Amino acid sequence: MAVFDPKAATRTPPKRVTFRIRRYDPETGRSWWQDYEVETYRGMTVLDALLKIKEEKDHTLVLRYSCRMAVCGSCGMVINGTPRLACQTQLAEVAVGPNPVVTVEPMKNFKVVRDLLTDFTEFWGKHRRVKPYLIRKDKKEQENPEREYKLLPEEYEEFYQYSLCIACGLCVSACPVYASDERFLGPQALAQAYRFISDPRDEGWRERLELVDGEDGVFGCHFAASCSAVCPKEVDPAGAIQRLRSLLLRYKLGLWRKKRVNGPVPPLEERKPKQPLPPEAQPLPGVDVEQLEEESIEIPVEQLIT
Repeated sequence: MAVFDPKAATRTPPKRVTFRIRRYDPETGRSWWQDYEVETYRGMTVLDALLKIKEEKDHTLVLRYSCRMAVCGSCGMVINGTPRLACQTQLAEVAVGPNPVVTVEPMKNFKVVRDLLTDFTEFWGKHRRVKPYLIRKDKKEQENPEREYKLLPEEYEEFYQYSLCIACGLCVSACPVYASDERFLGPQALAQAYRFISDPRDEGWRERLELVDGEDGVFGCHFAASCSAVCPKEVDPAGAIQRLRSLLLRYKLGLWRKKRVNGPVPPLEERKPKQPLPPEAQPLPGVDVEQLEEESIEIPVEQLIT
């Protein structure tokens, strides 16, 4: 699993850090390294430094970012040789020693659009191939739901970890199989396939198992576990692929099938009309109970203290 230094933000990075950034110009096809020197401060992230470079030193630097809090997954890049989120990476964690140099490159296994900006077209295509959504046999019920589907807390725990994926692409960037086989679905797509197969509300598990059955699916994985090592949300896609592989083999041997599929929750019981109070429970004459319920209660705190 990914290991981050939780105390890095409390340390002060070196006063000046050199950033060596991989640049790329699609119009000329030229690729080169360019150095920038940045004055730092405690709590500064790699994304902060890159934006400082773009705003103060070189407006032509291109990168993708959005939330700045490791939620959107937009700012994935290779920092000091490791795929990471720039907004989640403290400068004090990667800039160490005298005269530190931090290298920043676009993510591997993605087509580079310009500088640090990569193309996710193929990534989203493979993501869509595993149908990452609930599939129900009753299409009318699915397209025009009247109530939510039943899901118990203990059932949610079975796939909760894999639902945390933010589709940042770091696992794909770190995957050696993806680098050598363009047909391979990749750790992100396969982990999402397992997430929905294990969801008790889903009925498309057979369809997904057929999609991942092959060398471009679960059997193409060599279990390098690099994908799990770089995951910023600790989704553990490598573990999901192994569980998916085991489940698929048992299914092909006739030893497994989905035993339960949850349907919609039953309608709420209608409230019974209010019963009139018996005579002995009636309020005193002149007391308006409904008005008392609407009025706010004011407690004279000063009088209680004195």
